[in-house]
Amino acid sequence: MRATLRPLAVTVLGAFFAVPLYVVLANAFKAGADIAPHPAALPLPPTLDNLTSVLTRPDHLFWVSLTNSLIVTTLSVAVLTVLSAMLGHYLARTSSRWGRVATLVLLSGLMIPPQVILLPITQVLRAFDLMATVQGLVLFNVGYYVPFGVFVFAGFVKGVPVELEQAAAIDGAGWFRTFWQVVFPLLRPATASCVIFFGVWIWNDFLNPLIILGPGSGTTVTTGIYRAIGQYQADFGTVFGLMFLATLPVLVLYLALQKQFVKGLTGGATKG
Repeated sequence: MRATLRPLAVTVLGAFFAVPLYVVLANAFKAGADIAPHPAALPLPPTLDNLTSVLTRPDHLFWVSLTNSLIVTTLSVAVLTVLSAMLGHYLARTSSRWGRVATLVLLSGLMIPPQVILLPITQVLRAFDLMATVQGLVLFNVGYYVPFGVFVFAGFVKGVPVELEQAAAIDGAGWFRTFWQVVFPLLRPATASCVIFFGVWIWNDFLNPLIILGPGSGTTVTTGIYRAIGQYQADFGTVFGLMFLATLPVLVLYLALQKQFVKGLTGGATKG
């Protein structure tokens, strides 16, 4: 009985999560006039008009949004990966009191929703003239998401034999060289997991870019979809076309790193 119910439950759950994907995919290739009356119908016949209208908008909304999202996501993920890996390595190898204090501080950061700290963050950014700038949004992303990366890397570092670092130290390598040439290449699964999580979270973020960047200083793919919806009417063909195109970069990122994804999540849970 259990052997029958488990596949059935997995199938139902998978279908439940596939419904939004189907709606976006179907309506992205459906004529705009047919979306509102029949949102769940198949796109028969399929059309590329929605995608063409998005890519050729006079205000270049998609291209501007795509460029800003690529810049913010790339910079944030790069800085987050470097800081998380180095700090995670330090916390995994140290037994000092300051290391335990830092762990508690980072753990506290994981429990605070971003909406709670958004107002004080905007005040800090405004005090340093970083409000409505890409640098301010990148700093916010780094400060908020670094605790997650630290704990993923710290858990994985515990599975790396410390003897490798000791051997490198005997050969004359310093801490910095030992980490980047010996330890970090062994953290590829954890790095892939963090890159996927960071990339998806930052790419899909809506509220923080809307508040920090503001409507006059740039837009990302998520806020671009919001701008495509008018106050009294919405071009659903454009909206679904934007949604479809906005998901492609994240999908490519996941497919490129999927081999290391699960291994990076489970490595720290089974070692150390």
